[in-house]
Amino acid sequence: MPDKFHHERIYRGPERLSQLGSISITVCGAGALGSLLADNLARQGFRLGTVIDRDRVEQHNVGTQLYSEAEVGAWKVEALRGRLFRTAGVEIEAVAKELTERNVRSLLKGAGLVVDTFDNSAARRLVQEQCRAEAIPCLHAGLFADYAEVIWDEDYRVPRDVEGDVCDYPLARNLVLLAVAVASEVLIRFIVDGSRTGWSVTLRDFAIKALETV
Repeated sequence: MPDKFHHERIYRGPERLSQLGSISITVCGAGALGSLLADNLARQGFRLGTVIDRDRVEQHNVGTQLYSEAEVGAWKVEALRGRLFRTAGVEIEAVAKELTERNVRSLLKGAGLVVDTFDNSAARRLVQEQCRAEAIPCLHAGLFADYAEVIWDEDYRVPRDVEGDVCDYPLARNLVLLAVAVASEVLIRFIVDGSRTGWSVTLRDFAIKALETV
């Protein structure tokens, strides 16, 4: 009987699929990008280790994130842990804490690869500094309005925070899903052949382009 990765195995080939579980991935952030990306990776055969997020599920998260109305009020990482186990039998370490200068080293310890989807500059900068100090490969994914980017750390500049509520900005679910698909493919290619490519995604003109780096 075909297993849960049957279609991916047909498309990727059994050897490549087996490679996806070779590196433990730590996901920083369990919001729009983090929750849906973690779910996508789990369904493709990646090995997820830790997911870090300090927030609870709110009503406005239901439209763009993995969570349901029934999970409003729950810690995002706890809701995500339950979903990944029920969906794909994947167990993660759920860390419902703010990543800070004091704990960043311990929280990222043991990661073979870090994916940063945080929504604030301070946390992104801490992730970047720690990954660079420990030589941990790090992929940054972010979005705003109709634009998203997926960038490896060596080409990444931490953006400034937007004014006002960081969660109160225009965002289309389809942009989130496009960014998740792009990030997933970037991670597959990195694990399979070591390639590191950056991409930008825009929704209004429906374009996915290789990121131009200096």
